Amino acid sequence: MAVNNPADIAVIVIYFLVVLAVGIGAMLKTSRGTVGGFFLAGRSMVWWPIGASLFASNIGSGHFVGLAGTGAAAGIAIGGFEWNALVAVVVLGWLFVPIYIKAGVVTMPEYLKKRFGGQRIRIYLSVLSLMLYIFTKISADMFSGAIFIQQALGLNLYLAVVMLLAITGLYTVTGGLAAVIYTDTLQTIIMVVGSFILMGFCFNTVGGYNTFVEKYMNAKPSIITEVGLNISATCYTPRPDSFHIFRDPITGDLPWPGLVFGLSILGTWYWCTDQVIVQRCLSAKNMSHVKAGCILCGYLKLLPMFLMVFPGMMSRILYPDVVACVTPSECQKYCGATVGCTNIAYPKLVVELMPNGLRGLMLSVMMASLMSSLTSIFNSASTLFTMDIYTKIRKQASEQELMLAGRIFILALIGVSIAWIPIVQSAQSGQLFDYIQSITSYLGPPIAAVFLLAIFCKRVNEQGAFYGLVVGLLIGLARMITEFAYGTGSCVTPSQCPKIICGVHYLYFALILFGISCIIILGVSLMTTPIEDKHLYRLCWSLRNSTEERIDLETDNWTSPEEEPPSEDPEPPQEVGCFRKAYNWFCGFEQKSALRLTPEEQAAMDKKLTDTSEHPLWKNVVNANAIILLAVAVFLHGFFG
Repeated sequence: MAVNNPADIAVIVIYFLVVLAVGIGAMLKTSRGTVGGFFLAGRSMVWWPIGASLFASNIGSGHFVGLAGTGAAAGIAIGGFEWNALVAVVVLGWLFVPIYIKAGVVTMPEYLKKRFGGQRIRIYLSVLSLMLYIFTKISADMFSGAIFIQQALGLNLYLAVVMLLAITGLYTVTGGLAAVIYTDTLQTIIMVVGSFILMGFCFNTVGGYNTFVEKYMNAKPSIITEVGLNISATCYTPRPDSFHIFRDPITGDLPWPGLVFGLSILGTWYWCTDQVIVQRCLSAKNMSHVKAGCILCGYLKLLPMFLMVFPGMMSRILYPDVVACVTPSECQKYCGATVGCTNIAYPKLVVELMPNGLRGLMLSVMMASLMSSLTSIFNSASTLFTMDIYTKIRKQASEQELMLAGRIFILALIGVSIAWIPIVQSAQSGQLFDYIQSITSYLGPPIAAVFLLAIFCKRVNEQGAFYGLVVGLLIGLARMITEFAYGTGSCVTPSQCPKIICGVHYLYFALILFGISCIIILGVSLMTTPIEDKHLYRLCWSLRNSTEERIDLETDNWTSPEEEPPSEDPEPPQEVGCFRKAYNWFCGFEQKSALRLTPEEQAAMDKKLTDTSEHPLWKNVVNANAIILLAVAVFLHGFFG
């Protein structure tokens, strides 16, 4: 069913025009010709765009497809992944960001370099982060966006994807972080409004919450047999604990200790140490705006359970033969995958339930979620590449050269994303959200361990951190490669992977891997020379308020070339051609030379950028809101537990 009526097409066209207008407006208003302007929006952002951008960066089309699909297959427990973030964003704003700001860093690997010295940890983390972006975030969003486009538009997959990437790449390359944050704010409004409308249609069709619970427990496909297969009833019958978040620690598909403790480790890695998230907080004008942005994001993270998980479960009620198909031949017919069709639960609702015009709005919602997460990843990945890898290659690169390198890298990333589409298409399309979380469970815990210990244990040194990262990566890769080699299987055809390796739930594996990494980091650090306090001022929690001058373990690995002192008879400025003027405007490069700051002015600016002081009134307001948010998190876990 293609979206081919005037109402839907008009809504989609208006949406794209508004997004481009917002992006161009942000591009013209902000400084984009400096590292701070392009990558940190000049540290001038206020709380509400930051909170909206944190939410939009996190909620990609993978969430709409993955959360709804897993909800259709197994119930509400997957919503616990979203509510875990309510605690993680408070930890981010109150514990981690103050250290990052006091350290005066732009990227997370840069923080580790200041904290530990040396280059190997910084390079290792940059490369690993870029790999994770490409193979989990970008691939999952591209795959889920492709599912929706094929269901709703009937367009050629590659044409649709190239168009989306071209538009997102355009305003990320030109506008920098400010354009991304402001367009993310617009995307958030569209996502929330559109999702609420669809949820209303779903509840109206199903008949209220109590009817929804009753009908879901009886939502089974009509075809449950296939020649040559002995299909167990557990494969097509909804789980008895479908409406409970906390499930059996041994037999549960999401065991409660893993959901509480294992997921907290993944949440720490993602929310507190990931470049995409932290970069938005570093763009805030002061600490109160950082904390208020985190609180807003936390309140918005209450919504996915109701806007994505519940509709996915209602899709199973309305279309049980399609969404809950169990026989490989039927699933192949409906969605082209033999392991199940739960991933089309949300797109199916949009195509079938929504009237003309609103269907176009929901298509815009899906494209908004895809574009907002991709632009965030593109901008943050270019920041990592430029500040942590390119400056290692070109130590004397000018600021203008760094801006150009970051933009060219975004274009290269778009090329890799397009080349990755056929691999994502052919990948196993069972539970998309589980795929994303399992990959992060294998690769994220060592990074979380290093950051936690770097901030809260000043005894940890470079040798301990490096060997903890390397050993943790090797253990995680061993599990991941083995699981992919055997395949994750399905209920009908289970995987043959040895139980001793794949039998441990991925959330339990995250806990074990985190523990091993911590032991190695602490053990090696205690056996080697500690770092002196003079190198750690304002880099770890116990020394966060020290005022002594910090002596860096190493100087920064990039510096701008020394400028010539101005001559008494300066030459008249050369005439710039039309093409060069257009190029300078496109990239935000100033055509006139920047004002030279005196040492006192430069010191004052540096002090402002590393200032974490707060107005007492707003400090109390954000602290009170944090307590309310945590209380809401406890209540929801108790009510749905």
